[in-house]
Formats: sequence, C-alpha cells, structure tokens
Amino acid sequence: MPASERSSSARSVLVLGCGDLGIRLAAQLPATWRLTGVRRDPTALPPGIQALAADYTQSGSLQSLADLAPDYVVTTLKPTGRDAAGYETGFTRATENLLAGLGGHRPRAVLMVSSTRVYAEHDGGWVDENSPLATGDPAARAIIDAEAELLASGHNASVIRCGGIYGEPQGRLLSRVAGGDVTAAEPLRYSNRIHRDDVAGLLAFLLRQVEEGGELAPVYLGVDNCPAPQHVVEAWLAQQLGVPATATRAPATGHKRCHNQVLSASGYLLRYPDYRSGYAAVLAAREQAC
Repeated sequence: MPASERSSSARSVLVLGCGDLGIRLAAQLPATWRLTGVRRDPTALPPGIQALAADYTQSGSLQSLADLAPDYVVTTLKPTGRDAAGYETGFTRATENLLAGLGGHRPRAVLMVSSTRVYAEHDGGWVDENSPLATGDPAARAIIDAEAELLASGHNASVIRCGGIYGEPQGRLLSRVAGGDVTAAEPLRYSNRIHRDDVAGLLAFLLRQVEEGGELAPVYLGVDNCPAPQHVVEAWLAQQLGVPATATRAPATGHKRCHNQVLSASGYLLRYPDYRSGYAAVLAAREQAC
C-alpha cells in the first residue's frame, strides 16, 4: 500500500491521561483517525474524542486496553502529589498498569510525554538526549524508572522529554509578570520551554512518521531552539505587557540548557522556535480574551 494511502486510513489513538495535550493532539491528527481519551473524569473531553473513564494509577484499571487494541498509544501522565510517592504513583505505577493492560497487544507505537527534569545537569551546562540522568532526585527517579520500563517493554516506544510546556493565556508565569513580579538576573539561571501546540504537533508528526514506515528515536528533547535566561524571558514579557517590573523573585535552583538535536533531525519544524514567537501568540490570545 502506498504511504499516502496508509497515512489517510483510519487509525485509533489512545491517550492515557487525556487533557489539554490530548485534545490538541486530536486536532492535528488525520480526519479519519479516532482518538480515545482515558482519564478519571472524561466529561470534560470535547465532542469527537471517545471517552473512557479509568484511573490509570490503580492496578487493573486498564485491563480493557487489550480488547480496544489501539493502533497507537500516547501517555501524558501527571504525579498524584508533589512528593516522591506522588511521582512514583503517577508515572512508574501508571506505566506498569498500562503495560499490563495492553497485555499481548502490540500497538504500532507508544509515545510517552516525559520531562527534562530527568537530567542530572544543574549548573547551566548543555544536555542532549544522551546526557547523564539524575540520581539524587527521587521524583526524577520515578520518571526515569517509568521511561526505562516502557523502553524495555518490547513495544515500539519513544520518550519525549519536554521542557516547560506553555501556551495558556492565563498561565501562572504571565499572570505573575503582568503583576510586575519578575525573576532577578543574578544568579543566572537558564530556562527551556516548548509551546503546547508544538508538543501536540510533534506527537502527531511522530505518529504519522511511524504510519508511513519511519522509525522512532528512543528519546527526543521536546524544547524549542532557544534556551534563555529566565530573567531575560520575563523582562521581555513585561515589556510586551507594558508593565513596570521589579526583579525581586529569586531564580530557581538548578538549571540546564537543552539541545533538541534529535527533534531537529527528525524533520519536524517547530511552529514556535523561540520564546518570542511563542509568547507573542500567547499574548495575542490573551488580548483577544480580554
């Protein structure tokens, strides 16, 4: 079958923990594809997404997945709490439950949305997909364990380690900066980010790539092309918002600069390659909502 016919044929995608990213992914998939969203309360899902109520943190909660036999699976997991136990439940246990629920079914691909928190670097150095992982952060360790479990499962799997996902016009950062509260310049701390539409776009791109016979890399760094000091990003936002800013907030401890070399080599073109283009779109949406 020609690739063009394969890519337009009906496929099923299951999103575990389907929230904003899953909804945005649905909008970027071919019209003939069907998306099922799994979440505790599926009533918030829009029309067009098939809803499945399940708590992915509970053992045995995903036993129906083998019968559903999705062509593709995407996980967008969250911790159940901010402590190590919350991360272990939300990531490690959830991944175990997913694999148990799939049983002998082998989707064409399983994608996991992960986090750049897994990297050991905390002094502002560059990291890529192969950089050392954290050992002293129990929460990061839980995410790392979930990644390892999936990648060793025998499934055609890939992990997308995202930086700070942004795009909400009323998000916490914009609201804080709009109030004139910005991060101090010293000590210097770099930040990495990716617009939520690019996360969804990358996921859709990778699914289509597999559909057309392409191979997945085991790990992608889901960040834009421009790691930047946090105070520079916030000063620019304050300028765009037209508000006076007072740099009183201490920078977060630990930082890194992420290089998205595998993403760039994949052929996916970022819609928002830097914070200026991405936040310009967010600010425009914020203005329209006012």
